[in-house]
Amino acid sequence: MTNFFVELVTTTDEARRTFENHPVALDAVASGLSVERYRRLLLELYQVVWHFNPMCAAAASRMQDDHKQVRQFLYHHMSEESGHEDWVRNDLQAIGVSPSMLEAHRPDHSTLAMVGYNFWCADRRHPCAVLGMMYALEVIASVYGGLLATAVRDSLLLEGGQGTSFLSSHASLDTKHMVDLRLILNVVGDRKAQEAVVESTNVNFDMVTRVFGAI
Repeated sequence: MTNFFVELVTTTDEARRTFENHPVALDAVASGLSVERYRRLLLELYQVVWHFNPMCAAAASRMQDDHKQVRQFLYHHMSEESGHEDWVRNDLQAIGVSPSMLEAHRPDHSTLAMVGYNFWCADRRHPCAVLGMMYALEVIASVYGGLLATAVRDSLLLEGGQGTSFLSSHASLDTKHMVDLRLILNVVGDRKAQEAVVESTNVNFDMVTRVFGAI
């Protein structure tokens, strides 16, 4: 078993820090968001969550048998993530965004670029690159999801988990997912796959940073 997980953490640390030091992210965690900006954030997150399993499925369908453990990991992970877009939809409704408003929303260019890049990776770069997307999203969710949920709940005076169920749940869910992800990353031994994962992680951290900047 390699120490690729440790290598991934260290080689993508700058991209992670760029996200966490972005003024919008810093202010959101410290002070919450206005309802208008929180709506915009959830509308963009919905697109990522809705496409998450299709992106994983595209990668799994192109995974060769030398990475069959990764393929099996993706099958299991997709079952755990199934239906999570409904959590975002429910949170949106709790803060005044109707299903018709959600349907009419046109994603920010950064969100479109992020989704398009990950589909392209599955098809053209390397299917293992999907692990980079997962790593970036789960770092952000596990480290900042709970803090952001609390800050938003306080700033918008939301009762209980109303309106923040997606952020709150993923703060705890993705802590466990990070343990599973560390194990599967350490079975990715060939350099070509590893390079694709590192690139994907850096790109996805950058795209999420841009999405936050756009709200």
